[in-house]
Amino acid sequence: MNKKWIIGIMLLVTIFLLAACGGGNEEAEQNGNEEEANTDEEMDMESGSGGQSDMSHSGSGEVPDDLEEAEDPAYPVGSTAIIEASHMGGMHGMQGAEATIEGAYNTTAYVVSYTPTNGGEPVENHKWVIHEELEDPGEAPLEPGTEVTLDASHMEGMDGATAEIDSAVQTTVYMVSYMPTNGGEKVSNHKWVTEDELSEPE
Repeated sequence: MNKKWIIGIMLLVTIFLLAACGGGNEEAEQNGNEEEANTDEEMDMESGSGGQSDMSHSGSGEVPDDLEEAEDPAYPVGSTAIIEASHMGGMHGMQGAEATIEGAYNTTAYVVSYTPTNGGEPVENHKWVIHEELEDPGEAPLEPGTEVTLDASHMEGMDGATAEIDSAVQTTVYMVSYMPTNGGEKVSNHKWVTEDELSEPE
């Protein structure tokens, strides 16, 4: 009788211990999953998935053959300026960065909306695509609502996409290189920043 009681008690203790261990593992696994999800979310924010943030930060420096160089730009090639714009939602250290001017060109710059060719989410109000980066655009400036085909690759899925002109401005656009204010890697030959998105360094 005593042996049966002892065996019964030992079994109960064993069951309780196993249940406790299982619960701890489950809780640890749940915490691990939450941490992994948070890490994934942070990485998504840092990588900038979706919208403006898919923009390629660095470029080749190549420009369309018919793009007109500005003769007397406010910010000459080789000079520095402060970027006042944040095309990428503030996540990539663009606004407030000191930029080196790599090129200055007279053109019409457009804000466009389009659906990427790679199946990504629609992009609204992308800044900027210039007139020379449109396929057979005709005379500039194009009116808002005009449908165009993009011949630019600032973002994945942009080249060849059908876009709608949201607005247009005739201005000097600049290709710039800069060190992001958030400590990220240097951005080279970023296209484009308009003249009113730059200011003189203090």
